[in-house]
Amino acid sequence: MTALSLAQRLAGHVQQLLGDGPFPQPGGWTHMGAVICDASFHARCNYEATLRPRLLRLQTDWPDATTVRSFQGRLATEDLAVAMHFNNSQKVATAHAITDLLATNGVDTRIDLHAWLDHQANRAALRTVKGVGPKTVDYIGNLVGRSQVAVDVHLRAFAADAGVPGLRYEQLRAVYEEAAVLLGHDHGGLEHAIWRYKSGAA
Repeated sequence: MTALSLAQRLAGHVQQLLGDGPFPQPGGWTHMGAVICDASFHARCNYEATLRPRLLRLQTDWPDATTVRSFQGRLATEDLAVAMHFNNSQKVATAHAITDLLATNGVDTRIDLHAWLDHQANRAALRTVKGVGPKTVDYIGNLVGRSQVAVDVHLRAFAADAGVPGLRYEQLRAVYEEAAVLLGHDHGGLEHAIWRYKSGAA
């Protein structure tokens, strides 16, 4: 099947199960500590029950960590695993590595990161961090207000239900983007609506 026919099949499945929307784009975070921790801790985690409450608490407990540099300062003196109530050494290490990479590249605010992700070389740099794959890079974009499709297990399952066969990450993302165009929806809004539907958060 062509990419267009796959997108049409996926779009029909969206309309059948989710209707015509509207599907608002998720807002993400303005607190850069929350952005980095969301990106680092979200994999294989019940987001609504486990991670989101911890991110909200982090913003209350570390109100000064709104920029990358101020978050980096907190990490230098405090234990992120304790602050996040999340004892996973690899996820903590990923958060530290993302923070250091962004700080080294002069990325300090949500606006900075939004613009920095325009460049493929910068997206590739994020991929060098252990624990960061193509989905996490796209997910980080959505956390700072970009409109992207981050293909996770829920979006793969939804596509499979629609009769769209297993595709490489970039191919399936492109099919989702084309389906969003066909339906007249924001890329990130459509992705988030499908994620909520499949994850049971809707």
